[in-house]
Amino acid sequence: MKYSNPANLAILACPGGEVFAEEVIVHLKKLYRRNNKRVAADLTKRYNLGADKVIEQINFINEIVYSGPQAHSGNGGCLVPKLKTPVKFTCFSNGEIKAEIQESVRGKDVYIFQDVENHYPVRFSGSEKILSINDHLMTLYVTIDAARLAGAEQITLVIPNFPYARQHKAKGREGLTASRIGQMFEALGVNSIITLDIHSRDIMNSFTRMRLENLHASYQIIRSLSNMDGILDDDFVVVSPDTGAVDRNKFFASALKKPLALLYKERDYSRITKDASESNIAQIRLLGNVKDKTVFMADDMLDTGGTLIKGMRILKENGARRIICSISLPLFSGKAVSHFEDAYREGLFYRIIGTNAVYQEEVIKREWYLNVNISGLFAQVISRLHQKLSISNLLDNRDIISRLLADTMDQGPQHELPFQQDEGA
Repeated sequence: MKYSNPANLAILACPGGEVFAEEVIVHLKKLYRRNNKRVAADLTKRYNLGADKVIEQINFINEIVYSGPQAHSGNGGCLVPKLKTPVKFTCFSNGEIKAEIQESVRGKDVYIFQDVENHYPVRFSGSEKILSINDHLMTLYVTIDAARLAGAEQITLVIPNFPYARQHKAKGREGLTASRIGQMFEALGVNSIITLDIHSRDIMNSFTRMRLENLHASYQIIRSLSNMDGILDDDFVVVSPDTGAVDRNKFFASALKKPLALLYKERDYSRITKDASESNIAQIRLLGNVKDKTVFMADDMLDTGGTLIKGMRILKENGARRIICSISLPLFSGKAVSHFEDAYREGLFYRIIGTNAVYQEEVIKREWYLNVNISGLFAQVISRLHQKLSISNLLDNRDIISRLLADTMDQGPQHELPFQQDEGA
């Protein structure tokens, strides 16, 4: 959004993704205001005009070119696009869902937000309902179809938690549901998807035209870690909770310049876990040394949490002094919150760092939970994609993390960190 008013960008929020969409819009408007001021400063210097006069001229042009409901007054005298397009959602008595877009999106770059793991009451026309992941998915389908039929030029899905991502490989008579979900999106006319820490990159290989932008919250997590006393001390080790998370934890170990250990788990896949008090883990072995050390583990998803709690117990039995975990997609299904509360009271862990990619109300109130906001990262990616700019430095963020850690070592933990435009992957 360097030199243009992004009125051609339209955001549609499904009921489950309403909260996250609003948070991202706040950051998009910040980006627009900052860029608008930079443009005004550049033009002021180039043409030797007053700043107020330049902003007035920019607003005048934007009012002519982008007239209509998409523009309204913002801070600093700039015209700020509304961005969000209202959608009316109706849930009929038999469970059918209908989406009606209330303003024109013809020819626009449309971004549709959905949180398929939002299991709190969401609002429909005249009612509130608690939806399953399948209900949320159907809501997303009808919204995509409405946008396509309304003439959207391009459709991008913003779904931090890719649905059915754990069903990405078939070992027997089972479906490749994650790939089929993506293929259905593609068949409906979706051009690209923005998601967070997808469970397997194999899912991306099933698309023929659709792009998938897989974001990571590693910068935000390390920034949260850097605010804790003693994290950069020598007695710190990164532990991969299983073999599937080795690459993720290897990245953290490399960025933090700390040793890497591994919990090797043998699973009994004939057992299906429904609760954190259960687990299909048959045996766990620790490869590495954690005695008297602060342990950090990173994983992509926490469902019931039984496996993670069992891993924490093994680490404690092997002498770990303090355990910190980060979770990109904190689902906390079933009674997971209460089980983790019990584990915290027992002294099994110190903190869990989660993101706001999944809407939560109960867990964020807990003493042991740190909620990391990633809406700024999604706003930056949307802004750049809309302008057809590169997002490579948001996907590969090692340089940003190195600067953060260098600043932390020089200045100590920073408890107030401002939103910055070019940080976030």
